Amino acid sequence: MSRTYINANAKCLLALLLLWPAQSLAAGQQSHPQQTVSRKKIAPVTAPKPAEAPVPFAVGEWLAYQVLWTKYRVHAATLAFSIPEKRDYYGRAAWHFRIVAHTVNTMGTVYPLDDQFDSYTDAVQLASLQYEMYLHELGTTQNSVNRMSDTGAAVPGGAHVSRVPPGTRDAVGFLYALRAVDWQRTQEFDAPVFDGRNLYDVHARLEAASDTVQVPAGQLAATRIAVNVFAGGKPRPDITFHVWLAKDAARTPLLIEAEVPIGDARVELLSLPKR
Repeated sequence: MSRTYINANAKCLLALLLLWPAQSLAAGQQSHPQQTVSRKKIAPVTAPKPAEAPVPFAVGEWLAYQVLWTKYRVHAATLAFSIPEKRDYYGRAAWHFRIVAHTVNTMGTVYPLDDQFDSYTDAVQLASLQYEMYLHELGTTQNSVNRMSDTGAAVPGGAHVSRVPPGTRDAVGFLYALRAVDWQRTQEFDAPVFDGRNLYDVHARLEAASDTVQVPAGQLAATRIAVNVFAGGKPRPDITFHVWLAKDAARTPLLIEAEVPIGDARVELLSLPKR
């Protein structure tokens, strides 16, 4: 058999394979011999947008607190917790949390402090994206912007980046993350926390599902959470917190008691927000 004959048969076979769909259709529909099959365009597959974490707070929330040094019940400072906005942060939906602190009365004279802390927290995982500190203490100003990333991605805007473990919170975002936990179904919550300089492991544990606290906002039912801090795998016995969250839909922080190296503090909610 000649090579020319083999090549001719191969070309005929190829033609039959390419024309088979049209020929099959024509055989089944003799009245429309010219009809051909149109190929449906397949839309590209796109990954679904990740769902945002369910949270009990909303943009516009503003909470005011007084800070007492518990040993002498000295009114030492005021704190304001707020959520100015929810915004796009380099292509990711992000919460903007803010805490502003001012020393008052005698403490304002002895240790004048006017600080602001801003947290930009990913709305999906509630992990910190950027942590900003604007410190004005004893006549000295110190500002820092720390962008956090657990990947080697480029840093937008040339900001300083801190490489952290996945799920790391900053000091402000951690408090809001506590509120996002459903403590009626969860007993414990752990997260790495970065304070701008050091990385800690923070362990929160349900200590009392039903408790009552007395603060300027009133005598209110609450859930009591114990918070312990670990550094290098070892507990920090000189840093402990208790947080009381209201048994309301917003899980409003009512009271924070902190034992830290410079003393003990009691942070009390002044009034319940209007819903």
